[in-house]
Amino acid sequence: MATLTVWKFPTAQGAEEAKETLQRLQKEELIQIHDAAIVYWQEGAKKPKTRQLHNMAGAGALGGAFWGMLFGLIFFVPLLGAAIGAAAGALAGSLSDVGIDDDFIASVRSKVTPGTSALFVMTSGAVMDKVEEAFKGHHAELLKTNLSGEQEAKLREVFTGDE
Repeated sequence: MATLTVWKFPTAQGAEEAKETLQRLQKEELIQIHDAAIVYWQEGAKKPKTRQLHNMAGAGALGGAFWGMLFGLIFFVPLLGAAIGAAAGALAGSLSDVGIDDDFIASVRSKVTPGTSALFVMTSGAVMDKVEEAFKGHHAELLKTNLSGEQEAKLREVFTGDE
């Protein structure tokens, strides 16, 4: 079973700085990273910037289409108006089928704001107490949603063609 984890940081640089911690945890076999991306939002900017972390993505990475759709729903749809909002509602509905529901999207949207950043990671096999301990020094807030094996398979089928 995969977990989509979001670590929110109180600064725009926090997620980038925490990336090294995540890489160390993977080397220590305390977490398996399938895919990862960073969102950082400079103070005063109208919207956040996003970046997939290709160097951390595993063989079964979901890729840019998944991250683009997820970040679009979280950060950009509220800015685009009703016409696009209806189409986005259909996309959000399909994501809820794979464990990423409206509450998750709304929570991330309300917490990742100008002056903050977030590290989005698709993982499995995490030793959570060790992972949480490693992130304490970064003053991160943990948000997450668990995906069942079936939900993970649906995501992979849609975004990678794998089954």
